[in-house]
Amino acid sequence: MANTGNRLFDVLAIGRCGVDLYPMQTGVGLEDAQLFGKFLGGSAANVAVAAARLGLRSALISGVGSDPFGAFVRAELARLGVDNRYVRTDQEYPTPITFCEVFPPDRFPLYFYRRPAAPDLQLRADEIDTAAVRSAALYWSTLTGLSEQPSRDAHFAAWLARGRSRHTVLDLDYRPMFWDSPAAATAVARRALQQVSVAVGNLEECEIAVGECDPRRAADALLDLGVELAVVKRGPAGVLARTRDETVTVPPVTVEVVNGLGAGDGFGGSLCHGLLAGWPLEKTLRHANAAGAIVASRLECSTAMPTSDEVAALAEQSAVGAVDA
Repeated sequence: MANTGNRLFDVLAIGRCGVDLYPMQTGVGLEDAQLFGKFLGGSAANVAVAAARLGLRSALISGVGSDPFGAFVRAELARLGVDNRYVRTDQEYPTPITFCEVFPPDRFPLYFYRRPAAPDLQLRADEIDTAAVRSAALYWSTLTGLSEQPSRDAHFAAWLARGRSRHTVLDLDYRPMFWDSPAAATAVARRALQQVSVAVGNLEECEIAVGECDPRRAADALLDLGVELAVVKRGPAGVLARTRDETVTVPPVTVEVVNGLGAGDGFGGSLCHGLLAGWPLEKTLRHANAAGAIVASRLECSTAMPTSDEVAALAEQSAVGAVDA
């Protein structure tokens, strides 16, 4: 998508970044793993990479430590097409590391090393480039970024500057280990949802945010808080999206799962692409499902994000299969 006027970015994301260390063998616990791969990680970083892979001009607001892993994160963002000018370097806290175990098809335990605090949660309100936030075609935030101060205030300052304009997205991205309690996450999520125009989450995340795990009721509850588009990911049942005037459901794309981590971020990057392209909601969701499935079929996350041609090919193949079925 071409840059127009004074717009710096098509997609500007804020939130978690760090280093993923994944065992290169599947079905092996960390206690027995011998060989690890090092990858860029973090949900917001992955979404920014996914958007860049699809041809969008993307950037990340985040933080890393003043250490070799931080240098890796900044360099890898740039290599993968993401503008890193808003990735601050923290002199106190180290760059976070995340380990996972890979037990296909549906067990992928995560181990976060983010204590006593992570640099991406040290963002301050006065560090936010509010002009860039206002002008971005799409602004992407995650619930995790609201789990601690000063990051929480920085997020609300950015939303105040943006004014709930079109394509202001909140990924509900609930990680219980980052919160004091589910109730604390619910209280903050409900405040945040009143600042955004698009909400995206799976059934567990919707239950935390609005107290509903039925997809249609969850979507309705999100709309009642003022969002224009509610996207509810239903796992093996596909995805449901709802506006005031339209409800669309799309079945899942079947692949052989290698690592389900990162699939939601691939979905998110493709969702950004479809929204900014002005596609019909059904096409947007089909492509987003395909993008997530491609990532799930690969071991890593950030470097697994697919190209537009890969997504389109799988989305079309899946659509034909659904019709034939």
